[in-house]
Amino acid sequence: MPNAISGVLLIDKPSGMTSHDVVNRVRRTLGQRSVGHLGALDPLATGILPIVLGKMTRLAQFYANSSKTYDGCIQFGVATDTYDAEGRVIAIAPTPLNLSFNELRAAALEFVGVMDQTPPPFSAKKVDGIPAYKLARKQKGVFLRPVRVQIESFEISSFDNDRAQFQIEVSSGTYVRSIAHELGRRLRCGGHLESLRRSRFAEFALSEAHSLQAIDLARQNGRLESLLICPRELLPQIPSVSVADEVVARIQRGQRVTLAEPSSALQVKVYSELGELAAIATRISDAEFHAGVVFAESRSAQESIQMTGAN
Repeated sequence: MPNAISGVLLIDKPSGMTSHDVVNRVRRTLGQRSVGHLGALDPLATGILPIVLGKMTRLAQFYANSSKTYDGCIQFGVATDTYDAEGRVIAIAPTPLNLSFNELRAAALEFVGVMDQTPPPFSAKKVDGIPAYKLARKQKGVFLRPVRVQIESFEISSFDNDRAQFQIEVSSGTYVRSIAHELGRRLRCGGHLESLRRSRFAEFALSEAHSLQAIDLARQNGRLESLLICPRELLPQIPSVSVADEVVARIQRGQRVTLAEPSSALQVKVYSELGELAAIATRISDAEFHAGVVFAESRSAQESIQMTGAN
């Protein structure tokens, strides 16, 4: 599509929509198919959802293991089959009257570290090619293999009666509602995730995100590109280098290039003279790199395409 936009757009996902719903909404707004997301949120959850557009959909592989930070609330005394507020109540028990704030904080800290977590039965994990939630809805037995995850931090910020506010930082693939369910089970009163809001995803902060209504309005006013994340801010852990258009053109042709990259990093971000992220190149020798992922074309490459494809 000639007018397709490439870039990263941060959405503040509202509750009640799936991540795929958001992707479809952005596709309709932009009138382009090349739209994806970097990390799904449950329908109940809100917060930052990075959307990738055009050639930037190729970034997904570099964010597959990104950590996330969430703020949320756990309600104790009520367990549900989905482990969150959208599920069917399966058990009710009083919260221990003698449970103190410090004891709850200590119980949460027991989750910090590396652990094997079994995904909830109501999840998108597949069993013999079928999403687990479809089997769970039919009340069929669901067996899911545990997944190794890491909890970087789990802080209880307040505890009032039967509800606890918290902040948690987790590795990719972690189900926060499973942690809420397990914490309630350990306290012998049950519990479920009442609300969840993602405040950070990798290097992206919620303060940078926009509502779907703001995206629609920006598109109508012709200023959508001003809401895209600056390419220089992407993947800050990977060193970067700026090169001339001729070098970008060689990268486009799949050729090896010599880059003046001072560190010993295995990968480097390559930016064009205009500041566009042209490629992520992999080191193959001391100074030689080969681009495994290409995002943008150089001006010389574009001119060549126009000249050869004019008829």
